[in-house]
Amino acid sequence: MSDPAIICVAITGSVPTKADNPAVPTTLSEQIESTHAAFEAGASICHAHVRNDDETPSSDPDRFAALKEGVEAHCPGMIMQLSTGGRSGAGKARGGMLPLRPDMASLSVGSNNFPTRVYENPPDLVTWLASEMRTYDVKPEIEAFDLSHIYQAKTIKDRGELLGTPYVQFVMGVQNAMPAVRRVFDFYVQTVHELFGADAPWCAAGIGRHQVELNRWAAEAGGHLRAGLEDNIRLDRETLAPSNAALVKRAADIVVEAGRTVATPAQARAILGLRAAP
Repeated sequence: MSDPAIICVAITGSVPTKADNPAVPTTLSEQIESTHAAFEAGASICHAHVRNDDETPSSDPDRFAALKEGVEAHCPGMIMQLSTGGRSGAGKARGGMLPLRPDMASLSVGSNNFPTRVYENPPDLVTWLASEMRTYDVKPEIEAFDLSHIYQAKTIKDRGELLGTPYVQFVMGVQNAMPAVRRVFDFYVQTVHELFGADAPWCAAGIGRHQVELNRWAAEAGGHLRAGLEDNIRLDRETLAPSNAALVKRAADIVVEAGRTVATPAQARAILGLRAAP
C-alpha cells in the first residue's frame, strides 16, 4: 500500500486549556504558530476552533477570519476546516463563519451523549448548516460519533443536501459515545464503502489514549488520520505532548510504517475533490 494518507491536525478544540497542557494554543497567534509547525510536520488539513481571551469557546466569525488569514499566509495550500461544533455556540451561530468560504467545515449530522452533556444536532439545524455549506462551496466533513450518523449522511446526500462524495470521519473513544473497538471500526469502513463507493475517502479520530490507536488502524486500512491537542494532550500516560507538531510527527511515522506516504496539501485537495488553493 503506497497511497497518500491525509493528516488533519485538530489544533485547539473547545475543551482543553493551558491548565491541562501549556502547549494548547488558545490565542490567534499561538494557533497560527502551532498550525505552521504541524504543517511542516506533515499535516495538510487544519481543523480549527477559536477561543475567547479567557480560553472559553467562541464562534466569533472575526476570530475565525483572522485565523484563516494567518494560516493561509504561513501554510501555503493547507486546507482550512472550520468547526461548526456545538460546544462553541448555539443554533445558527454555529455556522456564522461559513461565509468566509473555508475549504471545509465539520458537520455533525446527529445527536449523541458527551461526557457531561447531550451533543444536540437537531435535523433542522443540520439541514441549515448543509445548505450554507452548499451556498459557500464548503465541503463538509461528516463527523460520525455513531453508526447512525453514517447512514444519516447517506440520507441527506440522497436528498441533494450534500454535493459530491461525503468525507466521513469516525470519532471513537468519546466517553458515553462510541468506544474505540476494532470490529466496530472495521464495520464503519465497510459501511462507508457500501454507501458511498469503494473509493470514498474516510478519516478516523481517536480521543485521548485512543488517538495513536486510531492513527494506526486508519493508516493500515487505507484511511486518513487526525491528530492534535484537541483530542489528546499526551504522548503517553506520563508525558504531556509538547506540541501539535509532535502528535502530527507521530502520525506521520505511523503512515510510513504502514507502507504509505504522507499526502501533500495538493494531493489532499485532489483526494477530497477540493478547489485549488488560493
